Amino acid sequence: MAALKTYVGVEEAAALLKTSVRFVRRLIAERRITFYRVGRHVRLAVEDLESFVEAGKVEPIVRSGRRNGLERFV
Repeated sequence: MAALKTYVGVEEAAALLKTSVRFVRRLIAERRITFYRVGRHVRLAVEDLESFVEAGKVEPIVRSGRRNGLERFV
């Protein structure tokens, strides 16, 4: 049996992402995030919100040496 997805509205999505409602609406308008229409209402899957955040993950740069990688500039 397939598990049901959890859907939230725009306001709840903004709260989960800790952003403004305007930002979430812009993501939807620019089609940068997956969303669903239920009649006139817009819903976003929590799973899709988590994927969006994970896609924006930036790994830290690990520098070696005691000069933090500046030896190439000398």
